[in-house]
Amino acid sequence: MSHTHILLTGSSRGIGAAIAKTLDRPGIRLVGHGTRSGIAADFTDPAAPAALWQQALDALDGRVDVLINNAGIFEATPLELDHDDWVAGWEKTMRVNLTASAELCRLAVRHWQAEGRPGRIVNVASRAAYRGDSPAHWHYAASKAGMVGMTKSIARGYARDGILAFAICPGFTMTGMAEDYLASRGGDKLLADIPLGRVADPDEVAVLARFCALEAPPSMTGAVLDINGASYVR
Repeated sequence: MSHTHILLTGSSRGIGAAIAKTLDRPGIRLVGHGTRSGIAADFTDPAAPAALWQQALDALDGRVDVLINNAGIFEATPLELDHDDWVAGWEKTMRVNLTASAELCRLAVRHWQAEGRPGRIVNVASRAAYRGDSPAHWHYAASKAGMVGMTKSIARGYARDGILAFAICPGFTMTGMAEDYLASRGGDKLLADIPLGRVADPDEVAVLARFCALEAPPSMTGAVLDINGASYVR
């Protein structure tokens, strides 16, 4: 197995914790990032992604094979807010969800180019990238759509170098974030919109992330994989 040194953002809870668990296997060295465990990095700080990358390299003997961008926030920014507050909420979400991921992707691609080695990127986006989200979450949907576009661009731009990129688009997943949202939006009504009849379990998303990180064939690069109980099919 060549993809043994892995950096995973947002690894301390929810989907990230499930991904970390499924990657806990012999031969894999995983560096996690999060607010509760792993290397601490506040992605609202523009300096944080580069600092995290360097710490990961230091921890992994100067080599990262796989980058999994999972960290993200889901914070309401209603239109009724004061304009400056609305813009601040938008910019915070874009910085954490998209710009920090983009910086890490860039650092990863440059690392693999300099080393003349292949590498893999797995970006955890969202169903919202295609379906949109609530009126208070324009920014969240836009950040995840940006992540999908970025993933496709990386896949097209660097496949010849053996640098592969995949995006995963979960629908509602039973994390603390999803539980709060379901409760605030009328859980039964939202569940009725999912043909499977339930939201996804983090372990289901983790299986898909592990597959992309370790096993997906190179010809799959650029794939955007849905995992939403058929609540949005395309």
